[in-house]
Amino acid sequence: MEGTFVRDGVALNYRIDKADPAAPWLVFGNSLMTDLSIWDEQVAALASAWNILRYDQRGHGQSGVPVAALDIPTLAEDLLALIDFVGIERCTYVGLSMGVPTGLAAVGARPALFERLVLVDGQPRSAATGRAFWEERIAFAREHGMAALAEQTVKRWLRPARHASAQAERLQDMIATTPLEGFVACASALREYDQSAVLPRLDIPVRLIAGAEDGAMPATMKTMAGQIADAAVEALPDAGHVPNFEKPAEFNAALAAALR
Repeated sequence: MEGTFVRDGVALNYRIDKADPAAPWLVFGNSLMTDLSIWDEQVAALASAWNILRYDQRGHGQSGVPVAALDIPTLAEDLLALIDFVGIERCTYVGLSMGVPTGLAAVGARPALFERLVLVDGQPRSAATGRAFWEERIAFAREHGMAALAEQTVKRWLRPARHASAQAERLQDMIATTPLEGFVACASALREYDQSAVLPRLDIPVRLIAGAEDGAMPATMKTMAGQIADAAVEALPDAGHVPNFEKPAEFNAALAAALR
């Protein structure tokens, strides 16, 4: 079932796969420059046992485009409002990249809603170089367009052996069709944020998954895990920034273990 939820004048596109009153809820949060289809392989593997909610963050996919820069608390409020709108009382949340600080901010605000977290290739605070990096990316997108940004991004996110694949083409199309102003608004949220204070307060199981080839991210997530009472980390070989998309079988095995 697909639907639209309007918050603060912006329509948020969402999809529910299965809605069994007896089944637990799994909520997915996507990364910058992707839409809810980034989770297709996970839904195919898990929909028989879980109710699944996916959505397009503001400015992405079929959701409305914001008119100004965003921040992480606003993205978290979108997530919480959508969970309430759907009528979910408790869920497991899986967040990818930008979906990690979004999820941490949501848990920090409403911890009773969440029974488990799975955090994928994301970090609780912006890097020291974050502002300069995202301002350069925003300037590049404004000058050259999202198609050019997509071509660069796919080469950073996927391993070289897959740069010429149908998989890369699909990801490139997803990024290229992200509205420019949607990208700019959410990239602005990533320039400077800090949700690290949430980590030591977490009293639910947290599982962290990273692509082993995603730069410093495996080490970053290992450091995160050290600040959480019940946490475990797994790095997936031969995978970059979007391991759920790049190596779905291996990711699904890790996710299934986390959900147990």
